Amino acid sequence: MTPEERAELESVLGHHFERPERLERALTHRSYRQDPGDGDNERLEFLGDRVLGLVASERLCHAFPAWDAGKLSKGLARLVRASSIHSAAERLNLGRYLRLGSGEEKTGGRQKKRLLADAFEAVLGAIYLDAGLAAAAAFLRRTLLDPALEGEAKGLERPDHKSALQEWLQQRGLAAVEYRIHKESGPEHQKTFEVEVWHAGRTLAASEGRSKKEAEQAAARLALEYLEGGSTAG
Repeated sequence: MTPEERAELESVLGHHFERPERLERALTHRSYRQDPGDGDNERLEFLGDRVLGLVASERLCHAFPAWDAGKLSKGLARLVRASSIHSAAERLNLGRYLRLGSGEEKTGGRQKKRLLADAFEAVLGAIYLDAGLAAAAAFLRRTLLDPALEGEAKGLERPDHKSALQEWLQQRGLAAVEYRIHKESGPEHQKTFEVEVWHAGRTLAASEGRSKKEAEQAAARLALEYLEGGSTAG
């Protein structure tokens, strides 16, 4: 990374590194290592993941003071899911600055969701080491938590029926369900989706919604009610 590129990225991140090598390490994928002694971003990713959990938990407790521990745990899982972290990494254009080996480069590593999410957590860990928790928390709120809460506050408050159904099946050692779109109807700007929940070769429930997610949640709720009513899946 050239000094110009580093300055450009630091401007986007909103943090000037006292030790620039930390930022370079955060952007170095293990495929880039030329020698076994070279460093990569895995340790920083590990640290960043823990900082993310702490700061996001505190943010949720502040945003939803009436929630119990169960609701907070489910909200946390949805708030910091891989897709949200990947979206934050894309907004920062981290893929442009990744240091990748030739194999990853050829297979589109700069666009891979997992690599980008890992790099975001590594950058978070690097900021924490460079300037402490307050700086890391400010970066995280600005780039991931506040945008996610603004866009999904209502979603976080709604019950997650899909997760509840999955937990019910897992507790009984049963396989996961499959969600299938049975039908789409209506004009493109106002479609209605009908989704079926399948398990072990049979339909447990079906429901409609204005989006696939809404239909899946409604169908999952009905499937769970069906199962809890005494029927056996599989």
